[in-house]
Amino acid sequence: MPKNALPRTITELRRQIETKALTIDDIRLDVKTRLDANKGLNAFITVMLEDTSKGRTALPLSGVPVGLKDFFDTAGVRTTAASEKFANRVPAEDASLVRRLRSAGALIVGKTNMHTLGMGTTSLESYFGPVRNPWMKDRVAGGSSGGSAAAVASGICFATIDTDAVGSARLPAACCAVTAFKPSYGRISSDGILRGEPVDPAILALNHTSITARSVEDVAVVFGILAEGILAEPKAKVRLGLVGNYSASDAMKRKFESSMPFIKSIVDSSMEVTVPFSEARFDPSGIKSARDAINERLFSDVDLIMLPTLVDPVPTVEQARRDGDQAVSPANTFFANYFGLPAITIPFEFDDQLGPIALQIVGPAGADLGVLDFGRRIQERRQPSFGGEATRPDGVPFHDGGQNP
Repeated sequence: MPKNALPRTITELRRQIETKALTIDDIRLDVKTRLDANKGLNAFITVMLEDTSKGRTALPLSGVPVGLKDFFDTAGVRTTAASEKFANRVPAEDASLVRRLRSAGALIVGKTNMHTLGMGTTSLESYFGPVRNPWMKDRVAGGSSGGSAAAVASGICFATIDTDAVGSARLPAACCAVTAFKPSYGRISSDGILRGEPVDPAILALNHTSITARSVEDVAVVFGILAEGILAEPKAKVRLGLVGNYSASDAMKRKFESSMPFIKSIVDSSMEVTVPFSEARFDPSGIKSARDAINERLFSDVDLIMLPTLVDPVPTVEQARRDGDQAVSPANTFFANYFGLPAITIPFEFDDQLGPIALQIVGPAGADLGVLDFGRRIQERRQPSFGGEATRPDGVPFHDGGQNP
């Protein structure tokens, strides 16, 4: 199959499967070709290429290449958390969401590489070797879900299922110029993450199962299949809070501020807000009362808030090894984990010196669809500016701002 033959979105891929313009064998071949071409990224610990549709092409994810962060148990396939301790750990049953993906017919590409035990934000530390950034091989991919972000950016996967306890899906997505969504706490099941192994209670309270994809549209498709509970409809008008006390280097702050005229042009109103970043901590003892109060405290006058995802430019590998496991700072992301808020990061620009620039949208607990809808609204109106004729690592051209062609 010729390179770049696959369509850009899950919806279009599904349409071509249903009309028989593409077969699942075609897609498997394309994915295998991309895996072979991108071995240097080290995005996967275990490749599966398992077609769970078994010929049932009407299933909602039939033929859609999906990766699983190697935290999620897969029956009969090792689940390692990128750790030497679990290098040969083979679970007997699937995690709950893996069962849902199988029921939806996903083409499971494999288990993505990650920062060992999810304990860092660079994905340089893994028993199976470091993950590389598809855009800039001298920069980190972010973490802990670095393999997932690299797999999506390089076109190997249309979506990946990840975890996010401090920003662990959003940070690598921002580093690799893709989209990642952390829903409200508990919206997608986390049952079956290293089932049976001891877990810190703080991690249980902070972790959110998340979705990484190229676009908000694709995230929303997967979310619609995996989400649990009743979802509130998005509001037609958006009152946007612009976070004033976020953390950022001077260069990243200038980039964020330069995006504001466009953002303000597509909302009904905007105002500055202050986020209680300092209240977010790893002690879960007061987390329930904090979550119960946050919607009124932070969203009484606004519907959504916006801030940068990254504090600093994506660090080089050399710089990250010097700065340690959290060289990609979670200062702008962790509060959403503590308060259980839905949050999405979307790529907005690519700077030759700074690398990817990402915007983060956060909503009140339960407003998952509102966050997705506003993210989609931004991407429909403005494709990321990646240098005019720039081409993504997955071969899909970006357009230099403006409307989609």
